[in-house]
Amino acid sequence: MNSEKKLSEEQFSQIMDGLVEECEDVLRRFLPDPDHMPSGEEPAATVASAMRYSTMAGGKRLRPLLIARISDLYGGDRQLAEPFMAALEMIHTYSLVHDDLPAMDDDDYRRGRKTTHIVYGEGMAVLAGDGLLNFAYETAAAAFDAAGTPEQTQAVVRALRVLMRNAGIYGMVGGQCADLEAENSGTAVTPQLLEYIHSHKTACMIQSGFMIGAILAGAPQEDILRLEKIGRSIGIAFQIQDDILDVIGDSAELGKTVGSDEKDGKATYVTLHGLEKAGRDVRALTEEAMADLEALSVRDDFLTGLVQKLVSRKN
Repeated sequence: MNSEKKLSEEQFSQIMDGLVEECEDVLRRFLPDPDHMPSGEEPAATVASAMRYSTMAGGKRLRPLLIARISDLYGGDRQLAEPFMAALEMIHTYSLVHDDLPAMDDDDYRRGRKTTHIVYGEGMAVLAGDGLLNFAYETAAAAFDAAGTPEQTQAVVRALRVLMRNAGIYGMVGGQCADLEAENSGTAVTPQLLEYIHSHKTACMIQSGFMIGAILAGAPQEDILRLEKIGRSIGIAFQIQDDILDVIGDSAELGKTVGSDEKDGKATYVTLHGLEKAGRDVRALTEEAMADLEALSVRDDFLTGLVQKLVSRKN
């Protein structure tokens, strides 16, 4: 695929809007429909409704969008990519549903509307998160049906391993564990621990977005490793920017409560290092990612623009 040259703001927005709509369509097709449950499965319609409510609440669709764009960039097959696009967003959504629970961050609003446990109750929210995680793996495994060669089958296996590891105890769950323990123990959070939390809780899932499309498309190993590094840099910068916005952002623009971290006495990059250093480090991590993007065997001005916008966002 040829890279986009010198994209205007309008061209960037058109590509972005198109990719987001593609992601929305993929999610609508793969998520269980509470109004059309398989025969005999009607009693599970409520949890299916909660899963759909949680996932179809809008959002950036960053992670599936990355899979789609990078798969296309390397000439990949969307039939292989789409199950992973849906699965990664389901896993991301499950983590948000559980994160919003009273036992975790206790948030009432997410993406501009009431959180799942406020609408469906805490118990059903737990089940919705459980359902999304398990259905994500079932959905990703559907890529085996689209694999037409041994090489594609091996690529699906490798992509599944990345998906599962980055979502599990050595990825997002591990980061959540460290974050929760730090908050509950009352002990001081060190810069090293905060980096672990950010690199696991946030960056691992973004790394999946950068890597999976390339893996499925048979990209060079050197590029896959570089994309993993880009995902880490951008994931950490993304979380630092989130910490910055929690201090200076606007609730209406963000679609969630601001100042909650400060209210809860939670350690963030801003509380540990201050706003000025936080801003400097976002820029430094972005520069690292941009240099790695330049070194890939393929070029895409849209991807470059997306990286820049992610770390300078206001919502």
